[in-house]
Amino acid sequence: MFTKRMWVCLASGAVLGVICIVGASIRSGFNSDAIFLFSLWFNRLLMGLVVGAPWKKLNLLKTIGRGAAIGLIVSFAFYSSTGFGDVVSFLAGIVYGIIIEVFAYKFGDVRKLK
Repeated sequence: MFTKRMWVCLASGAVLGVICIVGASIRSGFNSDAIFLFSLWFNRLLMGLVVGAPWKKLNLLKTIGRGAAIGLIVSFAFYSSTGFGDVVSFLAGIVYGIIIEVFAYKFGDVRKLK
């Protein structure tokens, strides 16, 4: 069973992934490869999954730090797979980790949904 926190994080990751796709498409003059764009979206979804894990409840400042750390680690996987070529997406991933974690802090809890 998924918790409310997990659903909030997965939904946030999916939406932020779409925003990433739009940004990457604009930056490339709409010449980005579909596989690259899907991989970027999937990386953000995966970030939501990792952030959505049942981590210990922390205060907001520590939550932001955890989001940044998770965003850095998950985004680095994508960044390294692109030959270290998409710095903007890497840096955005750190910010997105924070955003997903803050959404989970505000709107998610660890109760299981029925």
